[in-house]
Amino acid sequence: MELMKTIEIRRAYRSLGPVKIDESLVRELATAASLSASCFNKQPWRYVFVFDKEVLERLQGAMNKGNEWTKAASLIVAVASRKDLDCIVKEREYYLFDTGMATAFLILRASELGLVAHPIAGFDEDKAKEILGVPADMRLITLVNVGKHLLPANSLLNEQQAEIEKARPERLPLSEIMRMNKF
Repeated sequence: MELMKTIEIRRAYRSLGPVKIDESLVRELATAASLSASCFNKQPWRYVFVFDKEVLERLQGAMNKGNEWTKAASLIVAVASRKDLDCIVKEREYYLFDTGMATAFLILRASELGLVAHPIAGFDEDKAKEILGVPADMRLITLVNVGKHLLPANSLLNEQQAEIEKARPERLPLSEIMRMNKF
């Protein structure tokens, strides 16, 4: 599949159906992330791939209201880092940027494989870190929920979420997000 086609099909769907998760798939997603660029090749990203049913159920206790749909995820990838794992140039801390790029590679590979990989911010970081054994000094940046897109929308979605599944949300026009040669 061409990269642009993968970018175009990538969507953060919430209506997830089950998909078989095995070590081979986990390694493939991790490999995609590992190939991302990073400042001085420091590779500050750390991932916890959660597909054990019991751990997935426990992780639900860290989700915010409105993220009940994550119960249908077959895999949740916890994305963590720490600023001292990457470049700090004056006031610029690169760890979030570099980890975000690597996670985008993971998400694009999942999309290319026909999966949904939906990152969320709606969770209790401290609870999730405790459940997953993420060290206290690490930032748990996002949880990426992975499954197959399910239509019609599954019953875990509220009415608004089910409506959003029908069409890609409108994107800002390029004139709002880009400038040429000067801001």
